[in-house]
Amino acid sequence: MLPSAPVHGTTVPVRSGVARLRFAAAVVIAAGTALVLAGCSGQTGNARVDAVDAGGDGTLRIGLILDNTGKQSFLNSSQLAAAKLAVEEINAAGGHKGRPVELLPEKISEDTTAQAKELVAAKADVVIGPTDSSRAPGAIDVLARAKVAVISPANAAHGLSRYRSGGYYFRTSAADVAQAPVLVKLAKDGGARTIAVLHEEGSYGKDVSVAVSAAAKAAGLGTVADAEFTPGQAQQAATAAKAAGPDAVILVARTGAQGAIAELNNKGLAGKKLILSDGAINQYGSALGSKALDGARGILPGVFPSAHFQGELVAVDPGLKDMTFAAETYDAVNLAAIAAAAAQDDAGSSIAAGLIAVSGGSAKSGGTVPSAASGEDAAAVCKNYKECADAIKAGKPADYDGESGRIGFDANGDVTSANYMVFTYSADNKARMTGSETAARAGG
Repeated sequence: MLPSAPVHGTTVPVRSGVARLRFAAAVVIAAGTALVLAGCSGQTGNARVDAVDAGGDGTLRIGLILDNTGKQSFLNSSQLAAAKLAVEEINAAGGHKGRPVELLPEKISEDTTAQAKELVAAKADVVIGPTDSSRAPGAIDVLARAKVAVISPANAAHGLSRYRSGGYYFRTSAADVAQAPVLVKLAKDGGARTIAVLHEEGSYGKDVSVAVSAAAKAAGLGTVADAEFTPGQAQQAATAAKAAGPDAVILVARTGAQGAIAELNNKGLAGKKLILSDGAINQYGSALGSKALDGARGILPGVFPSAHFQGELVAVDPGLKDMTFAAETYDAVNLAAIAAAAAQDDAGSSIAAGLIAVSGGSAKSGGTVPSAASGEDAAAVCKNYKECADAIKAGKPADYDGESGRIGFDANGDVTSANYMVFTYSADNKARMTGSETAARAGG
């Protein structure tokens, strides 16, 4: 577990090794090309930008796909509490067109396709979830065919940026590759002029390592080595990195991170020279040699939840002990309701068509967020549903920036700004939060 913060007598771990917990026991989707070919072959059009006619029944229904079991089951509670909190606030502000927003009864199952079908039968207009990227296609295919908007608070697989959802799929979490410029910035801030990249085999390692090399080039840093390794067999990759003589080493790994760090330490490439991706950061302690990580840095996606937000969540669920994905879930629910308010319609197609605008994003190629307008046409930046709804009633476009920070969906339904917490290790091989960074073009 990563550092904790006491809130109202409850210890709340900070993101709890978020990337490791997301997918440690999951099969991460293999490649972007395969995803595109597999996705919704019957879907036509693009709900994100197509003109739509009002088709809702006047009641906004929000469904949840909770797919965490076993060691990851605690993630369900944080997402459920955040969704309940958002719906409570939305209804306190008048609901949708004067009617209460309904949060459909939750069910926990790894069969996301079955959950999606049940939510369609329950007349969901938008679905929040799933958590696991490898299960996203099954849910998207069912929901997109039924014209139900989908917003995942946790999916990070790069290939999902191009998944053919007909424009119904969005995510309030950043793609894995969004971390690349932040990892490179940490290296450069530490004085490095050259880097070596060690990446674990698989789509996560390959996608992020390619993005790191591109970010390094853009930042004027040289990549002197990029070595792949299999978990438990990092010696050769560490040797290659040592031979290249880099100023810093960026480790992109998940299950094989500890073994790779040990091998790098044996080669004298640890401590301050080492920068860990979001999948590699953990509280290693005595599992590694003394001072192996002393001065090393790593990152986790997201922001440290405010005391107010934590307190509100604990009020919803007094037993809540982890808030991973809570901010992203809260924002997903609010965005859906704000899009419905802007359209004055609760149909999934209307929500999908409005999400880019109410997030402050752009559907233009590349997903660049437009500069703020001035005067009467300026979007009103709002932090909660009531503020956004009031702006819409006043005739102003709403730009929601929530608990997870600025969002700004792009043409792929990806966020265009991603926040990261920076952690620094001490001699005890334990990480402590020491700062934050923002990647300003996080979309896939």
